[in-house]
Amino acid sequence: MFSTNAGIVLASSSRYRKALLDQIELSYVACPADIDESVRPGERPETTALRLATEKARAVAPKYPEAVIIGSDQVATLDGVSSFSKPGGHAGAVEQLALMSGNTVLFHTAVCVFNARSVTVNARLVSTEVRFRRLAPEEIEAYLHTDKPYDCAGSAKIESLGIALVEYVRSDDPTALLGLPLIALIDLLATEGISPL
Repeated sequence: MFSTNAGIVLASSSRYRKALLDQIELSYVACPADIDESVRPGERPETTALRLATEKARAVAPKYPEAVIIGSDQVATLDGVSSFSKPGGHAGAVEQLALMSGNTVLFHTAVCVFNARSVTVNARLVSTEVRFRRLAPEEIEAYLHTDKPYDCAGSAKIESLGIALVEYVRSDDPTALLGLPLIALIDLLATEGISPL
């Protein structure tokens, strides 16, 4: 049974994360988390994703001291060591897609549920393996001109034309690649007595 005792806050301004959270029909408010998203020296990609998801949730807690706060972050890696996220513009997206062309990329998506009242943190990491087709420069340009995925980690919208860029996607949670792993989130919310059903 859905508990309405605690408010739910999504620590994000991402339209993708809002759309995903809307799918499970929970009442929430969105509040962007203003944090430094830089990767720390020597930090592994999965560690970065988990840290940033938690930091985002904690960052908005002072505004919502009684709420259950959801933070999420996604980091991609080609080699398991170095991280990349949003391209920041056209040139960055061309560079990312050229690097990913013909390669397998791991997208680590972390979700954190932070209870601001009890100051308890629960987090989960969901990894998605994406194999990219070999992409010609003109294909990259045509894709970027159509989808403009400059606010997406890895410069591709898998839910849109970006599906044409990949050979396969492997994950335990199909929503993870879109930016918010809902299966993991529902499990984490259950520990707070919150359920969409």
